[in-house]
Amino acid sequence: MTFVQSLTPRRLKIALIAVPLLLATLYYVFFAADRYVSESIVTVRQTNQESSNLPGVALLLGGVNPPSREDTLYLRQYIHSLEMLKRLDAKLNLRAHYEAEKLDPLYRLYGGTSQEWFLEYYRSRVEVLFDEVASLLTVRVQGFEPAFAQQVAQGILQESEQFVNAFSHRIAREQMGFAEQELQRAAERLQAAKAKMVDFQDRHRLLDPAAQAQASGALTAELQATLAKHEAELRHLRSFLNENSYQVQALQSQVEALRKQLEAERGRATSGKSSDRLNALASQFRDLTLQAGFAEDAYKLALSAVENARIDATRKLKSLVVIEPPAKPEIAIYPRRVYDLVTLFVVCCLLYGVTRLVVTTVRDHQD
Repeated sequence: MTFVQSLTPRRLKIALIAVPLLLATLYYVFFAADRYVSESIVTVRQTNQESSNLPGVALLLGGVNPPSREDTLYLRQYIHSLEMLKRLDAKLNLRAHYEAEKLDPLYRLYGGTSQEWFLEYYRSRVEVLFDEVASLLTVRVQGFEPAFAQQVAQGILQESEQFVNAFSHRIAREQMGFAEQELQRAAERLQAAKAKMVDFQDRHRLLDPAAQAQASGALTAELQATLAKHEAELRHLRSFLNENSYQVQALQSQVEALRKQLEAERGRATSGKSSDRLNALASQFRDLTLQAGFAEDAYKLALSAVENARIDATRKLKSLVVIEPPAKPEIAIYPRRVYDLVTLFVVCCLLYGVTRLVVTTVRDHQD
């Protein structure tokens, strides 16, 4: 008798249906451990997000802060990260809890497992489901005890809140730090420009060379006008008085004094050493004034940038919103014994039918 001929329907039913169902029944009755599930729903929102694109009714109601999809996805990755596992294990001793179940060979955590396997086991016990439409995270934590499942779920929420706060505050601090550094640089440039102006004024003993040059020009013009007036008077006196007369001599002395004073004022403004000429000093002081003005404008912009960064950082702060807090489960959701046994029975029946068809086909070809 060949092997195919020995595969009778009765033997196939025993091997493909009865034995798997018997083993599964023994596992679910004597070995399978009850697993309780604590579920929570969270999302990440900005504390004061702009709502200018919202309709008028929403604006009248103060705006609606939509959830931040990217930050929610970051949070999903963080919940399944090794850092989260380490923090939870340090606080709640996850490894000891999952290793305490000794009978269940499929869902227990074996002692001495590596960090990588422990992380995979943790990810299989903590489900994080993301709702694409509402940008919500559903966190489902499995535990062998109801209270422990709730504790782990609460621990995940606490660590998630710290992560969101630290993440948003770090960005705010970086923005504020950059703006404050720019403000410090602008303040230093402004102080340096002012110091140069004061040093220039002290060195040349001039408060404002430009004003001094303007005053010198006005004085020169006044001297020219006075000189022209006196020269006209002198010509008038010479027309009927001789050169040795007292009036002509006195007016002549005044004219000579005015000429010398005029030459001195002209020399002070445009001749002599280049570093002492009023026009050169005025040009240098004007450059220093422009530099100080630019530095002051830059300081004002940096000061405004700091204030804008502070407002923007406050507006972009994020917070974890707990829509459904984790509750203490009352019944074990897993394992679903009846559902699993019925599913196994259906699969075994299908496998039996396919195997019976194959065996029948092989026998027909042998005949």
